[in-house]
Amino acid sequence: MAQPVDPRAAHPLSPYGWDDAWAAEFAPYAERGLLPGRVVRVDRGQCDIVTEGGPLRADTTYVTPHDPMRVICTGDWAAVDPGGDPRFVRAYLPRRTAFVRNTSSNRSEGQILAANVDHAIIAVSLAAELELGRIERFLALAWESGAQPLVVLTKADLVPDPVGLAHLVQDVETTAPGVSVLAVSSETGEGVEVLRAIVSGGTSVLLGQSGAGKSTLANALLGADVMEVQAIRDVDGKGRHTTTTRNLLALPGGGVLIDTPGLRGVGLWDAETGVGQVFAEIEELARDCRFHDCAHEAEPGCAVLAAIEDGSLAERRLDSFRKLIRENRRIVAKTDARLRNEIRRDWRLKSAEGRANMAAKRGRGR
Repeated sequence: MAQPVDPRAAHPLSPYGWDDAWAAEFAPYAERGLLPGRVVRVDRGQCDIVTEGGPLRADTTYVTPHDPMRVICTGDWAAVDPGGDPRFVRAYLPRRTAFVRNTSSNRSEGQILAANVDHAIIAVSLAAELELGRIERFLALAWESGAQPLVVLTKADLVPDPVGLAHLVQDVETTAPGVSVLAVSSETGEGVEVLRAIVSGGTSVLLGQSGAGKSTLANALLGADVMEVQAIRDVDGKGRHTTTTRNLLALPGGGVLIDTPGLRGVGLWDAETGVGQVFAEIEELARDCRFHDCAHEAEPGCAVLAAIEDGSLAERRLDSFRKLIRENRRIVAKTDARLRNEIRRDWRLKSAEGRANMAAKRGRGR
């Protein structure tokens, strides 16, 4: 007896993540005669889209608002004109997840790097000294996006001592609670099959600095030299941007991969929840602080400072937590008048406390 055919598996777009939920979301556009497709690349007002009938190029004029958070991006599911020259994207479906960073401009705008991502793969090269603070920053953005982060330590073949490699993995695991950390070598194949199994379900985005080995890792997952690779500098383990656009590719073993250019600046964008997730142990400790608004600086009954004292919490973690929280508050304050006023009030109170403390010291010294 013939086995029933899964209609979703038979759909031409299923290798790119199309499922019943997307089909239901697209139904109103299908009634208008529009075609579904997934955006695989965006470039200067145009985008490449894979559709049931194959790839096509379309104009994004109709979906390019003044708000940079709403522009179409790689990973979006688009509704496209079935014919015409040129083709136009008429709309895109609501995003399940979105990886957003601050543009680092004076205007403080968010920039969407990828949409509808299930796994955020943070590539960190072992060719250079680990920057735990930078990893925490990437993790905050990944958690905030709604995707599941995964830290991949690339070029593991450069650390031949298994004990030394295990210590590096452990250091990152301490930095990334609730996140898997995988040592991978595209040169020897170590860890590649494990990573391939993880990304075979859903859409993954590759993130990291230039020289982190993202393009080499992408080639290993694709099983072919699709992405161009450049040599890195020996002096600092960094390289030039090999990938200059965000590209979406279907993996031969299942799943979808979005490769991104190397990110020099990784500014937070309204990522308070993500920061809290990265520093989950500090959030947990803070519940036992005497004051609910404890800043973990000098307050009596602070459970976080007590953990620093007894050695159960590293001071570096608290410093990093404070830094990211302050940065995130500054970014949000640029568009939130209420928060701006709160920050000014806190600054005035601390300034007054500082002046009072200095006056008391002078009085005791007379």
